[in-house]
Amino acid sequence: MLSVGALGVVYGDIGTSPLYALRESFAAGGLEVSRQAAFGVASLMFWAMMLIVTVKYLLVVMRADNDGEGGILALTALISPTSQSHSGRVRWVLVALGLFGTALLYGDGMITPAISVLAAIEGFEVVTPAFAPYVVPLAAVILIGLFSIQRRGTASIGSMFGPVMIGWFGVLAVLGVSQIASHPSVISALSPTWAFQFVRSDPAGAFLSLGAIFLVVTGSEALYADMGHFGRSPIRIGWFTLVFPALTLNYLGQAALITEDPTAIDNPFFRMAPSWSLVALVVLATLATVIASQALITGAYSLTMQAVQLGYLPRLHVDHTSPREIGQVYLPTVNWVLMAACVGLVFAFRSSANLAAAYGVAVTATMLITTALLYSVMRNRWGWGPVVSGAVTALFAAVDAAFFSANILKVAAGGWFPLAVGAAAFAVMSTWRRGRELVDTKIMGSGLSIERFIASIAAHPQERVPGTAVYMVRKPGTTPPALLANLRSNEVLHETIVLVSVRTADVPVVPPARRHAVHDLGEGYVQVVLIYGFTEEAHVPEALASIVDPDFGFDLSDAMFFLGKESIIVTDEPGMAPWRERLFRFMQRNATSAAIYFRLPADQVMEVGTYVEL
Repeated sequence: MLSVGALGVVYGDIGTSPLYALRESFAAGGLEVSRQAAFGVASLMFWAMMLIVTVKYLLVVMRADNDGEGGILALTALISPTSQSHSGRVRWVLVALGLFGTALLYGDGMITPAISVLAAIEGFEVVTPAFAPYVVPLAAVILIGLFSIQRRGTASIGSMFGPVMIGWFGVLAVLGVSQIASHPSVISALSPTWAFQFVRSDPAGAFLSLGAIFLVVTGSEALYADMGHFGRSPIRIGWFTLVFPALTLNYLGQAALITEDPTAIDNPFFRMAPSWSLVALVVLATLATVIASQALITGAYSLTMQAVQLGYLPRLHVDHTSPREIGQVYLPTVNWVLMAACVGLVFAFRSSANLAAAYGVAVTATMLITTALLYSVMRNRWGWGPVVSGAVTALFAAVDAAFFSANILKVAAGGWFPLAVGAAAFAVMSTWRRGRELVDTKIMGSGLSIERFIASIAAHPQERVPGTAVYMVRKPGTTPPALLANLRSNEVLHETIVLVSVRTADVPVVPPARRHAVHDLGEGYVQVVLIYGFTEEAHVPEALASIVDPDFGFDLSDAMFFLGKESIIVTDEPGMAPWRERLFRFMQRNATSAAIYFRLPADQVMEVGTYVEL
């Protein structure tokens, strides 16, 4: 059942590439339709899927899971902990690369739904050219509907889409076989010999066509990012038993068709079908492309949640859509931003051919970055020797570099868009991370250790009032500024003072038994450290109530929560560039409040403001 669900979420992008990949390969390379070119392109497509999807991602990269969670940010988290294997500078470079690769996926995630839906709706133009004026508005309506149902959650969407995708891949296989039967020699294109002959006979055309041939593997990074939703085995089962065979048969079928009828290159996918089935096929293709959009959408949710937990983005509202699977989430802010971008792209580019010119630059760069990070994991996490690690990395890097080189030529034709989105996302994430470090330094740099504070209070006793005060503090062992401000204002302290620090581990999920650490500081002070994985949300009251410790008893009804709230003032002091400081201030103001993020009871929260100059 998980494999069926994975078909509806993970393989939508890769599964709908037959709608446009072969057509765009010939257009990008300026290729004349011939047996040599058709078989050569089909051979390159097959071996691209074999090397990138099968070998690199399914067999190697997906081994680099972070306790079951996948995606380039989870991969980066495997590198970021302090270790002796990397110097601080090398580790910083690797983490920055991982962060930039994550940022690039947002640009790719905006293009995927737009190009997939447009390519399907364009099938109606094959039925009747009179439908052409309605392609763009109908695609926009479908995309709006798709993003509107995301709040139902990945599980329910996957259960709806999975059976449809089984039918889709079945149709892909049947269409391919129908053409292969009339031209069985096309099966020889599975041999890499055809790819080598094609490249040798027309090096320039073959190189240019790589930018579009890459479209057959564009869902690979999303596949890795969605691993946390379904698990490694269901994703592999779906690929080897259904997806890979169906795609191979369909690409071979398209190559056979254009070999027999070169005019079919205008839309080889729909030309494979008999005329009586075209309307039904377009409807099915539209459903499949709606599903294709799901892979990048859910991947964007996962990556964003990980970025928030790891401290690269401000707090965002997250809805957990499954009571059983913690990785299935919905982020309204991300959802609506993606929707606006996708609809805008549809109206701006107006055809799948135009969008194909912009597609691939970002994801090829991300794949190269994944390969670089993977080498570090091979050497330092898996214990592979330098020869084996270097050989595997060199193979993957050579393939990635070839596709990246071909795609970089698309920058002027629209490839600048995902790069611009990636650069903007990287600026946001790096600015938030650096801004938080500066704020923490400002607040805690002149801060008082909690031991010295307790000793000072013991020497100069203050009035204690009944009840429990819970102070949220970023760094354990320090005195919360909110506690000092409260004491200065009211000149009283609560009978019990609990200092709570929430930390994010470099693993997706922390078992409940390892959730907390309690330290009795004496004089009614207790330090509690709550530890969560980077896919989990912190529920502070629930965690405090679940602590079983003879030195600690927590009664929610008797507690008041105190939060510090920083107001940022932009100055000329050294720190960040003025535009980054203003960006950080904007994000700080619009972040989800700590009370909501930590699930604190609204009527038991008091915020204490602090001005911080950056």
